[in-house]
Amino acid sequence: MPSPLYGRDLLSIGDLSPEELRMLVEYARSLKLRYYAGERVIPVLRGMTIALIFEKPSTRTRVSMEVAALQLGATPLVFNRDELQLGRGEPVKDTARVLSRYVDAIAARVYSHRSLEELAAYSDKPVINMLSDLEHPLQAIADMLTILEKKGRIEGVTIAYVGDARNNVAHSLILAATKLGAHVRVGAPRSLWPLDRVRLAAERAAEESGGSLTLTEDPREAVRGADVVYTDVWVSMGEEALAEERRRLLRPYQVNVELLRHAKRDVIFMHCLPAHRGEEVTEEVLEGPWSVVWDQAENRLHAQKAVLAMLLSP
Repeated sequence: MPSPLYGRDLLSIGDLSPEELRMLVEYARSLKLRYYAGERVIPVLRGMTIALIFEKPSTRTRVSMEVAALQLGATPLVFNRDELQLGRGEPVKDTARVLSRYVDAIAARVYSHRSLEELAAYSDKPVINMLSDLEHPLQAIADMLTILEKKGRIEGVTIAYVGDARNNVAHSLILAATKLGAHVRVGAPRSLWPLDRVRLAAERAAEESGGSLTLTEDPREAVRGADVVYTDVWVSMGEEALAEERRRLLRPYQVNVELLRHAKRDVIFMHCLPAHRGEEVTEEVLEGPWSVVWDQAENRLHAQKAVLAMLLSP
């Protein structure tokens, strides 16, 4: 049966139905099992070329996407903005139309989500969001895989997200988890709650899946009885001017051992990395028995193989 995602773009978790998201997570898990069984290369994309555009620097996304492409038999071409005519003012739409004549897919890590939308509008090949100011769907798929591995299920699991929830990682996590029937609690200052459009989409998804979304300004209330506690940096790339204000506002939302005591005894701690030890999370938690961040980071590779294969292979 052909992949239901074949030939499509992936700009947002909202682009996926719950069934399609579940299929991606399950496929990622099967690819990981095959990898550890010795199938390091599954060449379903042999002969294809994928352009990877990075306006923002990256460790995990860049390396995992390059390796994912290679393990599927494709050739990745990596470009920083200044290596393309984008850096000299060429319109995004012109770059999209030219690249789509050369390559089989375009994946981009950008400052503005509008750039992705313009790439997708003018490319006749699939466009994949490797991160924008609005969402980080590849991270969320890897996160769902990690929760499935560690908890045996996603439906019914309680996930507490603590800190800045008006960012790309939080938005995609909330959308993915509610689509799959999880109970999401956000503990954040009201000014850093998710955007209204994300909140409304997550609430609609929760109604259909049996999950839920709860917003609170009390981090202990968010974490109480949680199966998973998740946080991200307080100051994202491009927001450095807000650093001192964010640190002051978010200091009560640090994930530390005292906060984790309000969660379940078998709670796991997640972070998309890079982590700023001593700010959003303490060294003791990040390196402690609760932490699954290294498995979570590895799962980016397997999740992205699933995305590439299902979008590019019929």
